[in-house]
Amino acid sequence: MKAKRNRVYHTIRSPKIPRPLTLAVAADLHSGPFDDVMEDFRASDAILVPGDLVNRHRRGYAEAVRFLREAPDAAPVFYTPGNHEVKFHHRQEWMRLVRESRVTWLDDDSALFRGIRIAGVSSRIGGVANTEFLDRLERAEEFTLLMCHQPEMWRDYVRGRDIDFTVCGHAHGGQIQIFGRGLYAPGQGILPKLTHGLHDGGRMIISRGMTNGARAPRINNPCELIILRLEPGERAESDE
Repeated sequence: MKAKRNRVYHTIRSPKIPRPLTLAVAADLHSGPFDDVMEDFRASDAILVPGDLVNRHRRGYAEAVRFLREAPDAAPVFYTPGNHEVKFHHRQEWMRLVRESRVTWLDDDSALFRGIRIAGVSSRIGGVANTEFLDRLERAEEFTLLMCHQPEMWRDYVRGRDIDFTVCGHAHGGQIQIFGRGLYAPGQGILPKLTHGLHDGGRMIISRGMTNGARAPRINNPCELIILRLEPGERAESDE
């Protein structure tokens, strides 16, 4: 069944942002369809994919291949690996397709885009982040926007660093929401704290994900596309 996706809008202001930008965050697509968000992609300056474009539990990944081919027609795409990319049975073939595509692959790497630095810290087996890469990223002079697929990795390795803003996914909103709180998230267990929304005084946002991507149903927990609006100006403290 086709996933119904909400649009979630968030504005980030910083004197380090040289010009207004609109970024679409397509987290946890899991080789699902994306035609309903192509207009959102076209209205954006760039598309961020913070992991799990593929689904390691499925045999096919035709929709993910189509994303590599069609999404860059709408806007530049920046993609960092999540846990499904790390454990994907077809990883070698998938990486060949990614490298042959027009997508910018950020595997513990960063790229300068219209005056801001977009970066991706890679998911790894065991959940250990590349701290040398994060150390280098902290020294960047530009506004830094980091993709970190797993919120628990952000909690253990990114929080408290001099990185301006982080986008995460992975937790799927806690899968089942009870009184606004997720029931379970991989890497965090029962009643996790990091499943969706803004955290750390508005310096990090977690997407509920673009598709289900799990064997359990989603309840009170719609899929979503996050639209980030970056603007020059003074940053305001905020939290969910």
